[in-house]
Amino acid sequence: MFKRLMQSFDRMMGRGVIDDQFYDELEQALLEADTHVVTATSILQELRSAVRDEKITDPTGMKMRLQKAIADRFRQQGPAGLIVSDEAPTVFLFVGVNGVGKTTTIAKVAHLLKRRGFTVLLAAGDTFRAAAIEQLEVWARRVGVEIVRNKPGSDSSAVIFDAITAAKARGIQFVLADTAGRQHSKENLMGELQKVSRVSEKALGRKPDEVLLVLDANTGQNAIRQAEEFTKTAGVTGLVLTKLDGTARGGALIGVYDRLKVPVKLIGTGEKVEDLRDFKPDQFAASLFE
Repeated sequence: MFKRLMQSFDRMMGRGVIDDQFYDELEQALLEADTHVVTATSILQELRSAVRDEKITDPTGMKMRLQKAIADRFRQQGPAGLIVSDEAPTVFLFVGVNGVGKTTTIAKVAHLLKRRGFTVLLAAGDTFRAAAIEQLEVWARRVGVEIVRNKPGSDSSAVIFDAITAAKARGIQFVLADTAGRQHSKENLMGELQKVSRVSEKALGRKPDEVLLVLDANTGQNAIRQAEEFTKTAGVTGLVLTKLDGTARGGALIGVYDRLKVPVKLIGTGEKVEDLRDFKPDQFAASLFE
């Protein structure tokens, strides 16, 4: 886990020598934290060059250099944060497999927007699961926002179309749409998500402003595999990382932008509705060393 990685780093630096043994142990620690081997190798090469060129000899300097190497792998081009349209409503589609915290994330974003004075409507587009509809309805009441829903098994795209149409009619500024996280097969799921995206574009007159893939940070390399699959077929524009309060295998997330070219937009750090914040690479990398 990240914490163990940093404990290993402190122990290694306690030897007071930056040698091949140090780099071997650091590589092992990175791999045990589930960092991808290509990313781990790249970080080690960068550190070796920095030590040589910048003449780093002390533990503090080395720690700061490792912190920068991690932060740089999350750094992305273009503006940070969520895209907001000049023409209401702004529409965010939330995608991801079941169990990653997708519905809770929607509630957190709704709470954040409402706290900032915006009007919000939720669309219960995961019609595949009755529990998902009920859960989103509970959150809508708790947060104090409107919801459009239909019965389980109904057409997911139609629910989201109706939500966008209703938001336009009522002057609501944001539509946050849940989508299915499971179907009879992966092909069915991806086909359904593509349909949802097309229907949303038809209702809105433009593509959804964000397609946010929600990933559980604790699932390690499996989170990256999910991201590769969804970004290929669902037009993902941003990632939301959940459960970072207890990340055991978070090393997989280092280099996520390098590999996928999809920016991390938000991170969830707990179960409470307030536990959501903008992703900032430097702050995130620094937090790994605390």
